[in-house]
Amino acid sequence: MAVVAVVTFLAAYILIATERIPKMVTALAGAGVIVAVGVASSHDAFYSHETGIDWDVIFLLLGMMIIVGILRQTGVFEYVAIWAAKRAKGSPFRVMVLLVLITAVASAMLDNVTTVLLIAPVTLLVCERLGVSPVPFLIAEVLSSNIGGAATLIGDPPNIIIASRSGLTFNDFLLHMTPIAALAIAVLVATLPLLFRGSFQGDPDRVADVMALNEREAIKNWRLLITCGVVLTAVFVGFVGHAALHIEPSVVALLGAGVLVLLSRSKPGDFMPSVEWETLLFFAGLFIMIGALVKTGVIGQIAQAAARATGGDSLTATMLILFVSALLSGVVDNIPYTAAMSPIVLQLTQGIADPVQADALWWSLAIGADFGGNLTAIGASANVVVLGITMRSGSPISFWEFTRKGAIVTGVTILLAAPYLWLRYFVLAG
Repeated sequence: MAVVAVVTFLAAYILIATERIPKMVTALAGAGVIVAVGVASSHDAFYSHETGIDWDVIFLLLGMMIIVGILRQTGVFEYVAIWAAKRAKGSPFRVMVLLVLITAVASAMLDNVTTVLLIAPVTLLVCERLGVSPVPFLIAEVLSSNIGGAATLIGDPPNIIIASRSGLTFNDFLLHMTPIAALAIAVLVATLPLLFRGSFQGDPDRVADVMALNEREAIKNWRLLITCGVVLTAVFVGFVGHAALHIEPSVVALLGAGVLVLLSRSKPGDFMPSVEWETLLFFAGLFIMIGALVKTGVIGQIAQAAARATGGDSLTATMLILFVSALLSGVVDNIPYTAAMSPIVLQLTQGIADPVQADALWWSLAIGADFGGNLTAIGASANVVVLGITMRSGSPISFWEFTRKGAIVTGVTILLAAPYLWLRYFVLAG
């Protein structure tokens, strides 16, 4: 059964990468094969938390897509687009830098999927206003989102998994992850001109038109905007305090969406077109295929082999976990990989006497999984969401177009993280 799971996943991955068949169709077909041949049962696929569809992710996305659909009616995205373009004085490069920084900070405060759902519509509008392709801007924002989300416990789903296994707190993540995330964002900004060379030539006439606009005139419905602001604030508070409130973020998003629909008196036709159904179905199929790899022990065996290769040395273990996590998280998806790897890391830490070096293993897993999400177009949830948005907007991002940029950024940030881990936990800590 393990062979069937691996072959099915690899075949689906190749088809997704070559884009010969729509990725939603490929993912659902692969999931169908997994269930049809008995690798996974319907219970494994639909009801198991370990091997099935992660409904929390699906419904979190659904709730936020509905909220964004209603928010779009206010004109606030046009407002932010004009504001950003004017603050950047019409320079496409400055606009990219501004949006990248906003995305990084927002991803640390919220989570990366919510952030890209909010930022992507703004990006599409500002690029249309300036007469430039939105593709480089959206890729840069996703890369920034995955890096910025690494800074806090709630910023990226792998961090939540790690915190639950390790006992590390919100403040621990701030203290240990924020410095490397901030450094990685600075490096990303510095490399933007090289990564997206030739993408910053705007239309001078359009730039002049944008500079003459009054952003306040873009707001179509102030009352609805205030209502959306109140509901979004409540949703964000729910995200931040979900552990204390014992309410999952997915439930918070759905409650927020429901309340906003009621308060705004919106009809389904007003917000349902904003729901990326193809993206949600793609996730469902992908979760089932990855769940089969988890169930058959493939991911666990790979993780254990990596752990055995450390030979009991904490520095070797830290570096191996970092690089293996970056590679596998980019290929498999960082959420199921982290879930499979965290028990192995917990076992390794119990054999390390120095608590600082023991914690270094957790930080290497977090950095590798979070930064590794940038490696390919399906390495993190935010990547898949943005690819779905761009396809519907008429400016699709191909698998390889994203992966070429993402692989470079992943390589640079992981190479940056290695000396950070070595210096902070093995040199300066002593």
